[in-house]
Amino acid sequence: MAHGTDRPEGRPLVLAGYVAALAAAAVAFGLDPTLGVLAGALNVVFGVYFCRHLAFAVAAARWAERDLLAADVGLDAYTPPVAVLVGCKNEELVVDGMVAALLALDYPPDRLTLVVVDDGSEDATGAKLDAWAAREPRLRVLHRPPGSGGGKSGALNDALALVEAEVVLVFDADHEPEPSALRRLVRHFRDPVVGAVMGRCVIRNGRDSHLAGTVFVDYLSGYLVNEYGRQALFELPAYGGANCAVRMSTLRALGGWNPETVTEDTDLTLRILVAGQRVRYDVSAIDFEEAVVSAQRFWKQRYRWARGHQKCLRDHWWPLMRTPHLSPLEKAETSLFLAVYHVPMLSGLGLLLTVLRAFGVGDLPVIGLLPLSMLLFIGPLAELCVGLLVGRVERRSAWRLLGFLPAFALSIWITSRAYVDGMLGRPYTWVKTTRSGVTSTVDPAVPPELPPGGTDPAAATAPGTRPRSFAAAIPPGRPGGPR
Repeated sequence: MAHGTDRPEGRPLVLAGYVAALAAAAVAFGLDPTLGVLAGALNVVFGVYFCRHLAFAVAAARWAERDLLAADVGLDAYTPPVAVLVGCKNEELVVDGMVAALLALDYPPDRLTLVVVDDGSEDATGAKLDAWAAREPRLRVLHRPPGSGGGKSGALNDALALVEAEVVLVFDADHEPEPSALRRLVRHFRDPVVGAVMGRCVIRNGRDSHLAGTVFVDYLSGYLVNEYGRQALFELPAYGGANCAVRMSTLRALGGWNPETVTEDTDLTLRILVAGQRVRYDVSAIDFEEAVVSAQRFWKQRYRWARGHQKCLRDHWWPLMRTPHLSPLEKAETSLFLAVYHVPMLSGLGLLLTVLRAFGVGDLPVIGLLPLSMLLFIGPLAELCVGLLVGRVERRSAWRLLGFLPAFALSIWITSRAYVDGMLGRPYTWVKTTRSGVTSTVDPAVPPELPPGGTDPAAATAPGTRPRSFAAAIPPGRPGGPR
């Protein structure tokens, strides 16, 4: 298997077995009863996820805001040696804001190592990083030759070999952490059971397009509600891959990041749990990232997430069920987490059964199909609404909830395509998310000099303060902004 690809062995016989079993049941029992049983099974799944979403929404509504307001505990009491790693591939549009934010991190300089990897970039990324490193001795730049392989995992593993620290922090190239984010993440490692900690990511360019605004609200739900709920109710949040920290000894014991997957974060989460350690979530450790601004970029990003997440379910579900480190309830929650990128696909199947029933095919009345199927939409809607409330977003942003209808329809197609491709074993190479670099939360104080033909970093990084909400990020008078 080539490094940096998500090419599972493929399970075409399993996929064919599903189709054959459905056909055999239709022949043996009749098409209508078979589709009725299938619809009933889907409704049970949708009902379970509805209860899960609702529980997360209640937990976040009850406690999340309190944790946001009273989170400055132990920020100075624990400062172990830390290495911050970032992989960059063709990131010239966002690299200046990222480096400026890293250099502004509040942490003892003698205990902090900053390593940025130029992963065979073909644009000005490498030149910009070298210009920064020439002026900032705290910054180390590692250049990987083109075709080094391994994707993001390969770049991080190469950087890992260069550092010695107790804790490793990872950011993506478009991320700009708040100065206190590092201290907030690191403080949790005083507990020896903690193997990794994730922070909260906030979209900074929600006004750049309608889709970016939809993703902004999605992140409010995902981080302020979903991950918060998994932490509050099960203590089972996920290592998210960026704005995350991992214990160095844990990481090396597990062999580093897995270069054979395109979702190294989910893969590492599961390996940490099987090893008997835990992941924690700190809702107050904030950094700002860039959302995709077009449907094409959304497709590429979410296809990669779905493809990798679905492979993790196939690869890790059985070891997780056998581990003695999780209770039966925790194993059930982890299974629901792993199957989350199958749910839109199942929703598409449910919609198909509803359409068939409207034409008289199927043994369950429409009145029985629709209410339970709608639970799948009501649960996420509750999370989205609570995310808007806890995030203190200005009122008119609630209209962006309408954007989830086409986004969810697109997700049905993306996850279904990813599932079929994965089961058939079709090769897939790690693909980076394209950036726009229009909106930033930092302004480099002293832009580095660039080679002839280079661009001024300030030209791609708009001055401004760090917005804590979508409302604060929109200038007065702009559509969607405060009046």
